[in-house]
Amino acid sequence: MALAQPQVPVWGFRVVNTYPHDPTAFTQGLIYHNGFLYEGTGLYGQSSIRKVELKTGRVLQSRSLAQKYFGEGITLFQNRFYQLTWQNQEGFIYDLNFIPVGRFTYQTEGWGLTHDGARLIMSDGSAQLFFLNPRTLRPERTLTVRAGGQPVTRLNELEYIQGRIWANVWQTNRIAIINPQSGNVEAWLDLTGLALLALARNPDPDAVLNGIAYDSQNRRVFVTGKLWPFLFEIEVVPNP
Repeated sequence: MALAQPQVPVWGFRVVNTYPHDPTAFTQGLIYHNGFLYEGTGLYGQSSIRKVELKTGRVLQSRSLAQKYFGEGITLFQNRFYQLTWQNQEGFIYDLNFIPVGRFTYQTEGWGLTHDGARLIMSDGSAQLFFLNPRTLRPERTLTVRAGGQPVTRLNELEYIQGRIWANVWQTNRIAIINPQSGNVEAWLDLTGLALLALARNPDPDAVLNGIAYDSQNRRVFVTGKLWPFLFEIEVVPNP
């Protein structure tokens, strides 16, 4: 007889602050670093990596990708920005001023990107996460993400927060909080309330939750979505 899988808890949230966000930004990756947000945007002909002022949402600096690239997730590791592309199987490396300093390739689609301090962690829209060697940018380990024993697919934008991998699940209002050793989803963060606020301003079906950034110094979590006019600082409220 198969053992019953434990139910994954669903957590709520509290909004701490609300900030403006560029409603034309097709958000694919989000980072907080030294007081600023850094954002990777998608769509052919509109993809970029940009530096954004938190309080105003103003784009302070931007570098566009060539027309043939659909930008995806970004991360900042050892003073280098890494940016994925969707189906070109090619990523870009920049210095802190967005000057290109390298490229890398991979064998899957590119979706989300983060790091755990030792390795880059990449999603490709499946239930797999890939841990990349930061020197060779080749996978050293693959992790299957499961909730209640079932694979969780469409893992998208990633952020590493206090020893756990947070992952947007594309076209849902939930973030999976993942144990990086077991691959188990330890909790779901349900952000339906924020998605409904954004939907009221932009009914575009592509305007879905996507974008997680963490200010480790002040322990602040920021979330947004593709084409959302808002960016939210939230506090997680675990349900008893």
